[in-house]
Amino acid sequence: MFAGLGSPTHLLILLLIILLVFGAKRLPEMGRSLGQGIKELKEGLNSREAPEEEQHSNAVEGAEEERAKTQI
Repeated sequence: MFAGLGSPTHLLILLLIILLVFGAKRLPEMGRSLGQGIKELKEGLNSREAPEEEQHSNAVEGAEEERAKTQI
C-alpha cells in the first residue's frame, strides 16, 4: 500500500502540499521547533538514564561495604 511513498516524485508532491498549507514563512519556524523538541527529548532520555546508572553503582558499592563489614 505504501510501497512507492518514498519515491522522489511523491516526496516532491508532499513537500509542495505542505508548502501550500503552511506557507513559506511558517516552515522554518516549524522546523526549528521540531528540532528543539527532538533535542529536548534526547536530553531528557539521557538525564533519565544517568541517575539509574548511579543508583545501580551505589547499590553495588553499598552491598560490597556490607559484605566487608560482615567478614571482619
